[in-house]
Amino acid sequence: PKPGITGCIRHAQEQLGLPVSHADALTWCIGPPMQESLRTLAGSDEGGALMLAHYRERYAEVGLFENSVYPGIPDALMALRVSGPRLYVATSKARIYAERILDHFNLAGYFDRVFGSELDGTNMRKTDLLRFALAETGEDPAKALMIGDREHDAIGARANGLMPIGVLWGYGSREELEAAGVTRLLERPADMASII
Repeated sequence: PKPGITGCIRHAQEQLGLPVSHADALTWCIGPPMQESLRTLAGSDEGGALMLAHYRERYAEVGLFENSVYPGIPDALMALRVSGPRLYVATSKARIYAERILDHFNLAGYFDRVFGSELDGTNMRKTDLLRFALAETGEDPAKALMIGDREHDAIGARANGLMPIGVLWGYGSREELEAAGVTRLLERPADMASII
């Protein structure tokens, strides 16, 4: 699992005196809005809000850089960029963190714009986020794709008229993505160029 996310969740549990989950047991938290995942773990809105504060305390300084770029991603993004489509990031992660991560890993230059949730929870659901991104960019959803690794990506895409493409190098399984209605599954980053 991504140690940044799971490590920050474990930090929040520890700070609140809750049982600390094993990192492998937290992979379901990667992808959905973090506020919702933490509320589920804490068992209440109030507990979730406290966990979120402790999560962000560690994530903002350390956790957001405790990950790595999947092999082949820079080359795949370069190939896409050269072929002409506009590329955007649409993540349930807080936008300010997503921008810092892209800068840190030298990926920001591949994207026209980054869309993410706001710290107050605005646009934390992928359906809302994609609706906002489409309105902001003026992109035609019938000519756009959403490429993602979790069911939330596919559900948000379908709700907004975008073609949902699933990738198998992330955290979602083939079964999860197929059940969410992806149009196509990609095995490796280099396969992204074939769908443009």
